[in-house]
Amino acid sequence: METRATFLLISLLLVSCHAPAPALALPPRPPVRCGGGGDCVLSNAYGAWSSDRADCPVSAVAYPASEREVVAAVARASAAGARVKVVSGFAHTIPKLACPGGGGNASTLLISTARLAGVEVDAAARTVTADAGAPLRAVIDAAEAKGLSLAAAPYWEGVSMGGLVSTGSHGSSWWGRGGAVHDHVVGLRLVAPAGEADGWATVLPLRMGDELFPAALVSLGLLGVVTKITLSLEPRFKRSITYEYRDDSTFQDDFTAHAARHEFADITWYPSQHTAVYRVDDRAPLNASGDGVNDFIGFQATPIVATAGLRALETWLERSKNVRSKCALAAAESAAKRLVGNGLKNNGLLFTGYPVVGYQGKMQTSGSCARSPAADLLSACGWDPRFHGIFFYESTAIFSPARFRDFVLDVKRLRDAAGAESLCGVDVYNGLLVRFVKASAAHLGQPEDSVVVDFNYYRASDPAAPRLSEDVWEEVEQLAFVKHGARPHWAKNRLVAFAGVQGKYPRWGQFAAAKRRLDPRGLFDSPWSDEVVGGVEMDKGDGCALDGRCVCSEDRHCSPGQGYYCRPGLVFTEARVCRYSVSQNQ
Repeated sequence: METRATFLLISLLLVSCHAPAPALALPPRPPVRCGGGGDCVLSNAYGAWSSDRADCPVSAVAYPASEREVVAAVARASAAGARVKVVSGFAHTIPKLACPGGGGNASTLLISTARLAGVEVDAAARTVTADAGAPLRAVIDAAEAKGLSLAAAPYWEGVSMGGLVSTGSHGSSWWGRGGAVHDHVVGLRLVAPAGEADGWATVLPLRMGDELFPAALVSLGLLGVVTKITLSLEPRFKRSITYEYRDDSTFQDDFTAHAARHEFADITWYPSQHTAVYRVDDRAPLNASGDGVNDFIGFQATPIVATAGLRALETWLERSKNVRSKCALAAAESAAKRLVGNGLKNNGLLFTGYPVVGYQGKMQTSGSCARSPAADLLSACGWDPRFHGIFFYESTAIFSPARFRDFVLDVKRLRDAAGAESLCGVDVYNGLLVRFVKASAAHLGQPEDSVVVDFNYYRASDPAAPRLSEDVWEEVEQLAFVKHGARPHWAKNRLVAFAGVQGKYPRWGQFAAAKRRLDPRGLFDSPWSDEVVGGVEMDKGDGCALDGRCVCSEDRHCSPGQGYYCRPGLVFTEARVCRYSVSQNQ
């Protein structure tokens, strides 16, 4: 049975990775859905938040198409004392940032920026001004059409400009202004609540040097509604990308040199396979041969039957604790990506070998499944919740370089203690993706040149269901955020990653002062910000550690009925993790 399961898993994986990308596929669903009675709910693109799995009910939704309409919407809410939050047409944020909360009969307003999508390029000034709801892809294409390039972008393009700037989204670079998009912002416009004498809402045009600018850059939607963002551009350029596969024995000692040597460097670490993949990524001359495209496999439209099949089989492996087949799947995933250059295409159609050279606009980000028209019902983004495909946690920890080195060494020690096979779960997805961002002027940006680590891993459909190697990944999480003091990415992570977050940002007090000044009544607060930003502690419930809502301190926070008990970590003994044992006394 185990051999057959492994074969089926690998076959489905190869179908999803090697099938030609469909010309047409089903686009993601809109995040806001309203019933005939006017009742509306908000959900994210994954169908579940990190703090809970419930959709967010809202009293009213506004779809402004201009800044004037945004001002009117904020003024109405401000006059009524209603809670307000903002969502884009994408909603890929994993924490419940955009939910105004309230509950009961409380008045709440959700402002969607889906219709606020204009883009204007000033070629002479080398800037682009985008409305908050403008898709990243539209901004990149508009700049490239004028012979200019946006130097930084996140790897996933299915995001709005307001959302990606407000949450500190980034690519990878320690060069120039760095890999974080907000560090390329030179101006923005913010609509904030006001008093009756000022018409209940006010517009603040902010530029570099203004007192409130560093707070408004990464604002988490807590200060008001960002309506427009102006970013600096560079003359259009090309990039050349090669992936080099190496043993991971020196990974902890050479990541800084790699980032210093290559402008857009990153590293993907597959710990169960003792492998690190180094992305050698630099600018190339404009006359360099090549019209390459970055079409990352994980962001392509995928046959629904393949992703649903993979999810069903992975769930079976989890429930049956079939580690060997999980590791076989991880090895097949890595081999498939290597064979097709991870989605790089030399001529826009096929990968024929390294280096892959192409214009910045086609190489810096990807996400073809997000741009699919609603014509073909057979393919979609792999995580689309309508089709029961992949469903995962995404943890993102941001380290100082020295602490990251120590973290890598600790994970290697954990690998030795628990066995390499216990780490296969993350290698089934994308391993540990290591990127680089520079110190930022934003109060809630990074206070130092930093190393960012993303890792995805299986999330059970039932929040009360434990996972395979549950204890190992909880220990990795606590190694990062507790022992080594990593900062959480604002738009990702399970709830436990945000514990003590205020103390990890030296300019938190300055951000809080700006918040009190711009929104003294807390109209842009939410239950998420009350808990995470405000530090309000929630009660620990039974099984809360399984879904990342708490760190266990008692067995009931795990699942003793299924054999999972709260135990110390194997390497970080101060960690508390849910470990499977045949007996409570083990």
